[in-house]
Amino acid sequence: MGPIWSMTPVAKGVTVYRPPQGFAPQRIDFQLMRDGKPIAAAQLEQETFAAGVHEVKLTGQLHGALFLPADSGPHPGLLVLGGSEGGLPARRAAWLASHGYAALALAYFRYENLPPQLEAIPLEYFLQALEWMQGRPEISSGQIAIMGVSRGAELALQLGSMYPKTKAVVAYAPASVLHRACCGQNRVPFAWTWNGAPLVFASGLNPSGSDALAAAIRVENTRGSILLVDGGQDHIWDSSGMAKAIVDRLKHAHFGPEVENFTYPHAGHIAGRPEIIPEWHGALRHPVSGRPTDYGGTPEGNALSSIDASPKVLDFLRRNLASR
Repeated sequence: MGPIWSMTPVAKGVTVYRPPQGFAPQRIDFQLMRDGKPIAAAQLEQETFAAGVHEVKLTGQLHGALFLPADSGPHPGLLVLGGSEGGLPARRAAWLASHGYAALALAYFRYENLPPQLEAIPLEYFLQALEWMQGRPEISSGQIAIMGVSRGAELALQLGSMYPKTKAVVAYAPASVLHRACCGQNRVPFAWTWNGAPLVFASGLNPSGSDALAAAIRVENTRGSILLVDGGQDHIWDSSGMAKAIVDRLKHAHFGPEVENFTYPHAGHIAGRPEIIPEWHGALRHPVSGRPTDYGGTPEGNALSSIDASPKVLDFLRRNLASR
């Protein structure tokens, strides 16, 4: 995949790769040149999801879309949560559906009539979604995991500690503590509530001491297995350090289920994402705050983390969710 991830733009003013709109396939043209003249050509088409995967749009109290494999179910289920960018994590859910999972991409802010900011989000909303999944005929009852990225990883680990039916948690760029509201002019400082009350949060992105202890996620209460994927050059927060803190906390608690932690020294905040795309980028801005954002990692480090982590994540899910 080197020719894909190493591509750089020819046009001026391009700061980052943008995938085709919707779920259109990505087409890449190759030319073999000799003495400045093309002597052979080929085209690669990268599909977003497998043939037959279909989307069921949610209506009512839950906001999102359920992505289902082509063959008849029931299938193991995954609740898929995005990060501080908000919106719908549809591409990751479609990827999971391509590998035999019923994946619910759930939005919780900056989508439809949901709040515009990550603030005061009630955790009851997510537990309602998990119970909804348990009752769906397309989803195998008792075979549900949670997957999240960045703030969604923080959320996935928190939900896993609260929802005893969780079979597994997959956290990309994880957090060991609950963080404050994000990422603009917030009305309140807290991100999450439970029973109408705000949950304690850390004062900074990389807390320590009593600050970290008070806001720590009680991961040891999780009934299912846990997989952590992080980058050693994460410039958003110290996901590697927090992943280690999670593993240490689980060891201290004599945690019984499986625990895996994949750390990629040269990857950044996007370590392990399940797509191979051009990794070069210029200056980036956060999609909500508009502030300059450095996700860290080298193009090669980010790409190689994806190539290595994706099959390992699928293998972890197969072991813990009995996927066909």
